[in-house]
Amino acid sequence: MTASLLPRPDLPRGRQLLTPAGLAALLGDPSQQGCRLFEVGSGAPQQSLLQAHIPGAAYLDTEWLEHGPFWNKLADAELLALLLALGVRHDSTVLLYGRNSCAVGRAAHLLLYAGVRDVRMLDGGLAAWLRDGRNTAAGPPAARYPAQPDFGVPFPACPQYLSVLAQMQAMVNLAEDNPLVSIRSWDEHIGLTSGYSYIDAKGEIPGARWGRAGRGDDVNSMSAYQDDYGCLLPAAEIQRFWAEAGIVADKPAVFFCGTGWRASLAFFYAWLMGFEQISVFDGGWMEWSGRAGSFPSDQRSVPSTD
Repeated sequence: MTASLLPRPDLPRGRQLLTPAGLAALLGDPSQQGCRLFEVGSGAPQQSLLQAHIPGAAYLDTEWLEHGPFWNKLADAELLALLLALGVRHDSTVLLYGRNSCAVGRAAHLLLYAGVRDVRMLDGGLAAWLRDGRNTAAGPPAARYPAQPDFGVPFPACPQYLSVLAQMQAMVNLAEDNPLVSIRSWDEHIGLTSGYSYIDAKGEIPGARWGRAGRGDDVNSMSAYQDDYGCLLPAAEIQRFWAEAGIVADKPAVFFCGTGWRASLAFFYAWLMGFEQISVFDGGWMEWSGRAGSFPSDQRSVPSTD
């Protein structure tokens, strides 16, 4: 078996992070015809998707998964109905890719929360597929897969993967054992910017450890975790800067960002690395700061160590 088909040895769940060759092999395997392949995006399919997408892919819009005002996930009953309509059960193999890895991370996290046992992501997204010289299709993406009558297990099967606002205050009061991990830029973390045009408040959830994200003001950047091609860095590099912040595999970690996308991708990467005590605070800084009358915020003034 060629190296491009083997799971990454530095990831306990390396099978879930696909190379273009690995994805192509799955799609070409007659025994894997039950796989669900989705391109994940936000909003109606753009012209770029109509010009080129992976053959056979259906489209998964993140706006189907979440709702305002804080862009939290759908209520469980609605999320279940959506997944069944998309043809997804707990025992489905779901293959995800996209043009924005944070959007793909959002979908991956919610599928794992729901209890889908086999969720895989194309490392580097569509750009990696194109760089590898793989074929694409033009026109509208494939129709949805056949709807399913039931999920097959109680829903959600992994509720521990999601944390909500009501749990946050207790976590803030845990002092040195505070499990909150901020997947935001340094300027967001120290309160120089909110990071978003639609979030006025600047600051941080008290006691949160800085888990890093990207540089500058690009809230879709995860450059601390990815190489120049958008592929996951060696696990040891990520675990090194996490360990410096006290983020280790044998302690709980609750990831959050501005609204949920970057945190979801960090969650998925941690899951690939074998972290078990992990979850995403769905509302992130947007929901926390939106409840400013009830919850404190933290503005820091310390030098960057990045």
